[in-house]
Amino acid sequence: MSNILIIKHGSLGDIAQASGAIQDIYENHKNDKIFLLTTKPFFDLFKKNPFIHEVILDKRLPKYNLLYLYFLMRDLKKPNFSKIFDLQNSSRTNFYKNILFPKADKTVWSSSLTTLPNNQNKDNFDKNSVLERFDYQLKESGLSTLNTLKPDFSWAATDISEIINFYKLDKYILLFPFCSPHLKIKKWPHYNNLIELILREYGEKFKIVSAPGPLEIKEAKDINAIALLDNGRALDISQLTSLIKTSSFVVANDTGPAHIASHIGAKGLTLFGKHTTAYKVSIERENFKAIQVSDLNNLSAEKVFERIKSVLL
Repeated sequence: MSNILIIKHGSLGDIAQASGAIQDIYENHKNDKIFLLTTKPFFDLFKKNPFIHEVILDKRLPKYNLLYLYFLMRDLKKPNFSKIFDLQNSSRTNFYKNILFPKADKTVWSSSLTTLPNNQNKDNFDKNSVLERFDYQLKESGLSTLNTLKPDFSWAATDISEIINFYKLDKYILLFPFCSPHLKIKKWPHYNNLIELILREYGEKFKIVSAPGPLEIKEAKDINAIALLDNGRALDISQLTSLIKTSSFVVANDTGPAHIASHIGAKGLTLFGKHTTAYKVSIERENFKAIQVSDLNNLSAEKVFERIKSVLL
């Protein structure tokens, strides 16, 4: 039995996207022990992943913190990994490669750089969708890939019956009107107008709810929807996954919850401005679609509502 390392730091959307690739690595290495290096927000979550045997924490302290870097590299050398799958593909993880395996090719260190097609540079290669890049990387590393292009994030779900019962949820439409403060270009400003249209059409048939993150609880008060919390705290990722999975419909900005919805088969819609494309982030699925516009401010609530109605009919 060999030891295999997967590197995946985050964000939340990235974690959901990588689920299929992680499963394929496991399926191709069933006689080996699979380790995963990740960051604190996802450390406990990955312990639930049935395709991971052991999780290693990377605090991602600055590279000039030589003491931390020394102990991290020491811990990564101990298992004597025979193969590393770098699914983060960042400058930081390439830095780790240059310390641990400076001369390694794709037979030892699989990354977008070591598996890069001969006729492409990385900038051009990165124009492909996220899942297509994962799929190419794993195939070039000698793996068969049955799940990479169709990741399933359902492994992250947990029992939320207490929350469902507390808020008396039966049928509900789940909104994610939030985004990171530094990514306001992703934020659609017309959620309250959309809520008015939904209530006018459906009355009490659907409850309208949101699930704010820890830094979004105050902002959620400006949205005319029930803000779901667990004893005053934001739902964790597993609770959030279950809430999305049992919803009637999801409407979200291009954020982590939208990617969860996409990769657990939820019905829904995500709203894209000019910051990127739905294709590049691999978010559209059979039940989960995108509206792409050049300016989210000009996307009307009426247009979004028409798309919702076509599904809920």
